[in-house]
Amino acid sequence: MSTADLDHQIEQLRRCEYIKESEVKQLCLRAREILAEESNVQPINAPVTICGDIHGQFHDLCELFLVGGELPITNYLFMGDFVDRGLNSIETFLLLLALKVRYPDRITLIRGNHESRQITQVYGFYDECLRKYGSVNVWRYCTEVFDYLALAALIDDRIFCVHGGLSPTIQSIDEIRAIDRKQEVPHEGTMCDLMWSDPEETNGWSISPRGAGWLFGRDIVSKWNNENNIELICRAHQLVMEGYKIMFNDTLVTVWSAPNYCYRCGNVAAILELDEHLNRSYKTFEAAPADARDPPNKNPVMDYFL
Repeated sequence: MSTADLDHQIEQLRRCEYIKESEVKQLCLRAREILAEESNVQPINAPVTICGDIHGQFHDLCELFLVGGELPITNYLFMGDFVDRGLNSIETFLLLLALKVRYPDRITLIRGNHESRQITQVYGFYDECLRKYGSVNVWRYCTEVFDYLALAALIDDRIFCVHGGLSPTIQSIDEIRAIDRKQEVPHEGTMCDLMWSDPEETNGWSISPRGAGWLFGRDIVSKWNNENNIELICRAHQLVMEGYKIMFNDTLVTVWSAPNYCYRCGNVAAILELDEHLNRSYKTFEAAPADARDPPNKNPVMDYFL
């Protein structure tokens, strides 16, 4: 795939246009080659801009780039949940994938709980692929890429980034590095917990109402950070009305990057900018204006469970 071809695809995707099925296949194969070389815990150097869930809200991803800056000038980390629930999961994921292939050292993509074959068959991505391409091939190509996505990222050895949270089955980052990640997200165990767990204003571990992962408290975060020499856990996974939520004396933050989630929640979105000294700056933004979106009759809004 030439740079010119890739740039052309990126321009098409930026206009929210489909690319050919054969091009999707080629793009996914190239992305897998690049992602296969990355660690389970991908190291990143600051400065970097950290983003939370996008959930197929393509036009809001475009707003995010307006606020955060364009690649390759800005170095990005996206913490998963690129697909499902929004109307444009295909365009969203393929644009991020094309940018990854074009600028592999300037954008990091880690896996969320929705980067899963089973979840996408329930919450919209599978149906969207079928509707827009007339077959499940594009869904297959994309879900194969999911298996190659990193499980976490580590910024300057001091900020640990993961989609969901921690797991009672591990105590160290090295243990995450030892996981065989090239598989469908399991229903339980460490890999599952990293994508499904949530922090809670309590202590210890408790059962998660999500039915997967765990709720973990202040003491768990303190112990993890101390033992792994981490100053901040950065994660996504939970809707935050203000775009970001700082917990446990600024040792954990949730970043949410899908404004007006599901086109009805009324929340703002946020990104977290880290400078070269790891100083933190949160930027919030609202949903893309109505005139920037597809006409409402192009795709019916699917009332997916929140």
